[in-house]
Amino acid sequence: MKKIIVILIALISFSSCKNEAKQKVNLEENRAKSYDANDGLITMRGEYVYYTDAAVLQTANEIYGVVIDDNLQLLEEQVKPFKKEATDMVPVTVRVRKFEKPEGEEGWQYRVEIKEILKVEAPDQNKEDVIKLGN
Repeated sequence: MKKIIVILIALISFSSCKNEAKQKVNLEENRAKSYDANDGLITMRGEYVYYTDAAVLQTANEIYGVVIDDNLQLLEEQVKPFKKEATDMVPVTVRVRKFEKPEGEEGWQYRVEIKEILKVEAPDQNKEDVIKLGN
């Protein structure tokens, strides 16, 4: 009887150690899980800009207004090192909640609320789609 109890305690302790190893997940695995999660959020990749009191996420097909909240401020801190000018757009990958703007308000048809920041990239320096006006 004592042997069975000792064996059960050993099995329980080994199985609890195995769970601790699973809890240590690196960032890349976390990102992969975020892409596949079925939680109602959408993963979007696009160019982001926040200037004065407006934030925009431009994807390949559409432009979205971004809700200004704490997650936006966190994203802004992460993109600052990549900006040369305040109006520079920075490529980002984020998980968002997408919804239509309230009726009667100005702005883009859809808005997104950033829930998770997955990736911030340096802008392509060879891109020649910027028009600058000078004196």
